[in-house]
Amino acid sequence: MVFRQVTGAASTGVNEMTRNKSRMSFRWGFLVAVVLASAACPESPDLTLPTPEAVAGYYSYEGTLTADLSGNVAEVVVTQPAYQLRRGGALWARVGPYVVLFTEDTQRLLEDYPGLAAVRVITKVTGGTEVARALLTRDTLTGVLWRRSLNIAGKARLEGTSKPGLLEDLVRWGEDHTQFEYNARFTAR
Repeated sequence: MVFRQVTGAASTGVNEMTRNKSRMSFRWGFLVAVVLASAACPESPDLTLPTPEAVAGYYSYEGTLTADLSGNVAEVVVTQPAYQLRRGGALWARVGPYVVLFTEDTQRLLEDYPGLAAVRVITKVTGGTEVARALLTRDTLTGVLWRRSLNIAGKARLEGTSKPGLLEDLVRWGEDHTQFEYNARFTAR
């Protein structure tokens, strides 16, 4: 009987030591896993949003341009001269937002402020009536598509008056890559 008590006590001590080693191994394993996981996680990007003044500062536009924020969407409002709409009709009414949206200015704004989800450009005629709007979300354009966008928009800005087909190309590109709305008063054919 004494033998059993000693064996039982020794057995309990061995079991306790085994459990303590298992716990210690588990704790070290857990600690190593946490350290490795935290080292593998990239730092969170700075999601600070720009001020409306900072947004407006990105754009160089000959007419009136204002900017605001709607949540995490930058809204850029430009005034399109009425004579352009009279002269260019529905095509110039539809192309207005894309001329401003597909620029290096917008590309840099989205790069500099990762917290921005999108940029919306709204064109208004002198007097304040909205003509058109287009929303470009952050992840719509890859590097290659940005280069293509800048190329199409650049050609339209340079030669669109003499070659309206370039403006039509920009409108098609914009409609394929943005969420857009047109005021039927200006775009009805």
